[in-house]
Amino acid sequence: MRVIGTVGLPGSGKGEAATVAEEMGIPVVTMGDVIRAACRERGLDPAEHHGEIAKALREENGPDAIAQASLPQIDAALTTSETVLVDGIRSGVEVERFEDAFGDDFVLVSIEAPFEVRADRLSERGRDHSDADEARLRKRDERELGFGLDRSMARADAVIDNTGTLDGFRRRIRALLEDGLSGLESVEAGENR
Repeated sequence: MRVIGTVGLPGSGKGEAATVAEEMGIPVVTMGDVIRAACRERGLDPAEHHGEIAKALREENGPDAIAQASLPQIDAALTTSETVLVDGIRSGVEVERFEDAFGDDFVLVSIEAPFEVRADRLSERGRDHSDADEARLRKRDERELGFGLDRSMARADAVIDNTGTLDGFRRRIRALLEDGLSGLESVEAGENR
């Protein structure tokens, strides 16, 4: 069993890592889906109220509320797959929840890229109207960091610098998903020769 959690600022590449996992037939549990479902249950548009509801869920149910709500999905996925990718961890409390639940089988990976690179990616992605607005992205970064994202990133078992080619990034993610940290280290060592 292996549960791989990804952490990173918006546009860093977490979604692309999830896409690679899905292409490999590895289940992906997206923590943001918990928030989007809560928005819809409250009659709110997830694109407009995501951050507000994320904060509210944590205030109502504790700082690990979103991780706690994700655990049944992860457990269900582990009944049919040896590896599960958890997309979108935000805080150290969430990391601790997964460490408690999965012990040494939990690996945290920080996916990182500079602001300008992330802003360009989000603008190209155009998933919602705010993606092209750098001021809104800075505010979003600030909100995410306020949840403790920076502390989670600092706790990561590995860091993937996502400033190179898309193929190189996808290769590192595949190696991580196939062989864990040793696979990632092997690919990165080969790239640095």
